[in-house]
Amino acid sequence: MPSRLASDPRVRLSLYTKPDFAVRPGKPLPLGLTPSRHGHNFAIVSRHATAATLVLYAIGDPDPFLELPLEPPHFRTGDVWHVCLSGLENGFEYGWRFDRRPAPRDHRHRYDPSQVLLDPYARAINSVPVDGRSQKRGVHVWSDFDWQLVRPPRVPAPDKIVYEMHVRGFTRHPSSGAAHPGTYRGLIETIPYLKELGITTVELLPVYEKDDAVNPDIEPALRDTLTNFWGYNPIGFFAPHAAYAADDRHGRQVEEFKLLVRELHRAGLEVILDVVFNHTAEGGGLPRDRTFSFRGIDNSIYYMLDPKTGKYRDYTGCGNTLNCNHPVVRELVLDALRYWGSNMGVDGFRFDLAAVLSRGRDGNVLADPPLIETIADDPVLADLTLIAEAWDAAGLYQVGTFPAWGRWCEWNGPFRDDVRRFVRGDLGMVPALASRLAGSSDIYQASGRKPYHSINFVTCHDGFTLHDLVSFEHKRNEPNGEQNRDGTGDNLSWNCGAEGPTDDPQVLALRRQQVRNLLTLLFVSQGTPMLLAGDELGRTQRGNNNAYCHDNDLSWIDWRLKDENADLHRFTRLLIAFRRAHPVLRRTEFFTGQGTTRSPRPDVSWHGVKANAPDFSHHSRALAMHLAGEHAPTPDDDVYLAVNASKDELRFELPPPAPGTYWVRVIDTARPGPDDIAEPGQEPPVPARTIHVAPHSAVVLRSRL
Repeated sequence: MPSRLASDPRVRLSLYTKPDFAVRPGKPLPLGLTPSRHGHNFAIVSRHATAATLVLYAIGDPDPFLELPLEPPHFRTGDVWHVCLSGLENGFEYGWRFDRRPAPRDHRHRYDPSQVLLDPYARAINSVPVDGRSQKRGVHVWSDFDWQLVRPPRVPAPDKIVYEMHVRGFTRHPSSGAAHPGTYRGLIETIPYLKELGITTVELLPVYEKDDAVNPDIEPALRDTLTNFWGYNPIGFFAPHAAYAADDRHGRQVEEFKLLVRELHRAGLEVILDVVFNHTAEGGGLPRDRTFSFRGIDNSIYYMLDPKTGKYRDYTGCGNTLNCNHPVVRELVLDALRYWGSNMGVDGFRFDLAAVLSRGRDGNVLADPPLIETIADDPVLADLTLIAEAWDAAGLYQVGTFPAWGRWCEWNGPFRDDVRRFVRGDLGMVPALASRLAGSSDIYQASGRKPYHSINFVTCHDGFTLHDLVSFEHKRNEPNGEQNRDGTGDNLSWNCGAEGPTDDPQVLALRRQQVRNLLTLLFVSQGTPMLLAGDELGRTQRGNNNAYCHDNDLSWIDWRLKDENADLHRFTRLLIAFRRAHPVLRRTEFFTGQGTTRSPRPDVSWHGVKANAPDFSHHSRALAMHLAGEHAPTPDDDVYLAVNASKDELRFELPPPAPGTYWVRVIDTARPGPDDIAEPGQEPPVPARTIHVAPHSAVVLRSRL
């Protein structure tokens, strides 16, 4: 075999191999590129191909130094093509070519031997310019990263406070002052800020390798200025995005990502990854779509296809849908999750459009989806947090009914919608608000889940920022190049009297008040709160509710806002500290409304302007909640919340706090900073048995001995 290769004019073995270079059949498992005592083992699945060729490059070279055709049966076991090469030096790029001969009439196949394809298991990916295009290649990565005995913090589920953020957008703005802006290292520089804010868990928008292409239907003049910034356009499920590394040479993005995880863990912060296993960047098979990997390796295995036409089933709005419950794809997803959880050290995953994972190969919804159940029961993933975005783009909505309930948390869409509706003053929302404040037992209790399985949020990357939610009633997406057709038109927002930017002091004051209302309801509700990065600073996207395509100041966090909106930042920081200080806000069980042997007082009681007389009528816009501290996981103060979404000031009659205590005021969102929230231990006493709650405001009290 060595002499045959050496005689091939395409091969320059002396530059990249040792004298004892040899080719062996290798092993079918594990898949991907794996060092072994015999050399480097390559293995990849393709059931329907009749020919496979391994292609090797020196780092950055346009032309390969080796193209090695593999011939069955020695280099194929079942559906796995494999080979082991000894004598290769560390540091090279690689890809695969596949073909099917004779040319198939089956319209499901997309074989093209002229294309060099990515290994789905590639641990790092380089982009190399070849013939005017960017070619994606797997990179051999040799890593001996030192974790320095730093262990994951494993924050208990009820105590988590999630912070959704974008690695690049967090420090890319010049105002960040980061030495390595827009990178994993840049994010490390912000750890003191994250600690000061009080969050426990960062949830990173997709960080694995992506394609930068945007919607092909956008205006041609804008195509070259826009990019797929959010990253929901994956091409490699194992590879950290190279562009987020300060040094991406020779696959060093792998070590930089590990460095980020280690330093976050050292600071006591968890890392959750937003993962996209519902579609890929290969689009829907139109001429303008690109083939990177899966389509050319085995299209009919990796994607859901119409068996008659070969067209892609699209449940994602992105042109294709991964065939997640096919055994090959299911194993790919599990292997990727295990890799990120064990080798890369992450603490959990948020699954984009997770309802897709419950669809069978024909697109129908499965009663017991194998992938979802296997993820929940996988022993390697047992300690990790699993969060489902329990819907898809085709209308499947599984919030509260997501399969394999016991392990899965869910983004609580009803929490977002009901809180937005109540705060803007919609009628008939008081009963729904009570349910959301109480942990959404109406959604989760029947399935045996706990309050902390509800991921509560008011805003996320997809939609208005918190500032824009109270400033715009209509989206402003013209910069996206789709004539404002993209993004939802139903934002459940209120502009407080003027659309967009204004100098009206009354409107601005009301907007600040509404922001504090929304934050207060988020952090005093049972469940796991999630804060969108930058909302604590008053970040705006200027009314754009679909800024996925903007790698510019529309998406970057402007750190000058920390000084401009210092009162908002302080309010958010102290509000988070208040939640963390009070176990009564972080219950592990749902309320019963009853007393126990510990205390005859009910764990929760509801009130209106009259104590013990809540008004759940359609016309009500006011509610009060009283939590008895002795029923908390550990004994705590009482907490009382009164919220008024009407246009009139209301006087609330207070229920008595625990015997021997009195009420003190923690929060009054109608007051300007710094009187909107009190420092711990400096809360002023409430002298009367009633409190005044201004229009569109909330008041929070706690008991003190």
